[in-house]
Amino acid sequence: MTAPVPTPAEATEPTEAPSAPRRTFGLATATALVMGNIIGGGIFALPAAVAPYGTVSLLAFVVLSVAAVLLALLFGKLARRSPVTGGLYVYPRDAFGPFAGFLSAWSYWTMCWVSIAALAVAVVGYVDVLIPLHGNHALEGVVALAALWLPAAANFAGTRWVGTVQIVSTVLKFVPLLIVATVGLFFVHADNFGPFNASGDSAPGALAAAAALLLYSFLGVESAAVSAGEVENPERTVGRASVLGTLGSAVVYLLGTVAVFGLVPHDKLVKSGAPFADAVNAITGGGWGGTAIALVAVASIVGCLNGWILLAAQMPYAAARDGLFPKPFAKVGKGGVPGFGVWAVAVLGTLLIALNYTAGPDTTFRVLVLITTFTGCVPYLLSAAAQLYWLAQGTRERVRPPALVRDLIAAALSFAFSFWLIAGAGYAAVYQGVLFLFAGIPVYVWLRGRQREDATA
Repeated sequence: MTAPVPTPAEATEPTEAPSAPRRTFGLATATALVMGNIIGGGIFALPAAVAPYGTVSLLAFVVLSVAAVLLALLFGKLARRSPVTGGLYVYPRDAFGPFAGFLSAWSYWTMCWVSIAALAVAVVGYVDVLIPLHGNHALEGVVALAALWLPAAANFAGTRWVGTVQIVSTVLKFVPLLIVATVGLFFVHADNFGPFNASGDSAPGALAAAAALLLYSFLGVESAAVSAGEVENPERTVGRASVLGTLGSAVVYLLGTVAVFGLVPHDKLVKSGAPFADAVNAITGGGWGGTAIALVAVASIVGCLNGWILLAAQMPYAAARDGLFPKPFAKVGKGGVPGFGVWAVAVLGTLLIALNYTAGPDTTFRVLVLITTFTGCVPYLLSAAAQLYWLAQGTRERVRPPALVRDLIAAALSFAFSFWLIAGAGYAAVYQGVLFLFAGIPVYVWLRGRQREDATA
């Protein structure tokens, strides 16, 4: 039997977990989960993807860093009210009812498996540095699929193993990236940066377009909130882990991107498949540095996939417990991971890679990233709207009066940033994203119809 879906009246009460979950993520692990999911394929692949816009992309990074911290604060506040697994699904559901919760869960789940496919594609450019693939699309596809399925297999071992992998992979990639982001600054050349706006569009248009791509690099700020059911003392830990992980990632991103832009000539960066490897080669004057950073990049992206696959399984798991996702998604294996959810995202990611890879890895990565911008911003918008709803109600048990202004600003700016990023994604991404979103409506109609049939039986 599926759990009853709360009515809008019932949904105004804080969500309680149906049973006491095993909380295996402390502050360090939760922070590593946030950083591990944020710092993945983005930092290694996006400098080249946004280079055609010019150095206005660096300004876009600053804007997004501020937005990401605001989102981290937002999710921390929302997690205090609903400290359970499912985060971005739970908040809209509690505020606006089951349909809003379903749309958020469906959109986030879509973003997850599309993002997973994009991350797997991002591995290819760095594997090519280690083992030349000679532009063989079939071989590149095999590499992308291997990068997808290896961390999927690790997830079946359980959440404890996922947390361990996240800590190891985060340290493994964070230290070398920080070295590049600091040492590399001493080797930059001003001539390499290229024009401020190389897009041919207006500066505000270029800024919005670059930001829409760069949002992909900050997806994961909500990781601790989505996994709140596995976090120790989630009312405090989720917010702290979200902010700490986001701030640490933002520092690495900003310094690292400035270093790459200043180390690799603009015309070469635009065509680069492994921009960080090219940047390290510029520092060392040879190929060994690029090989080392390529190894780090592969480990980083695979570690990031490990965390994203867990999130992609947990969101529909939370919705399925309420009858708003198919029943198999609610099944949990011995390791505490929703096994069917892992299988589902792995299979869908495989199909997406197979369908799109004929366009080439660079084109595929760009298209997938823009789709994730739309599908990722929908649950951000709905979560910000949920917080604004609670603040508008102004009841003492939901709102802390001394922090009212701060919370209101964080929620309002989070909503505005999400809306702006959707607009910057472009017509094609919004069009494809809407198709993905609306494809879920028949699923919701079927599930709700079955629930009413069971209730009257």
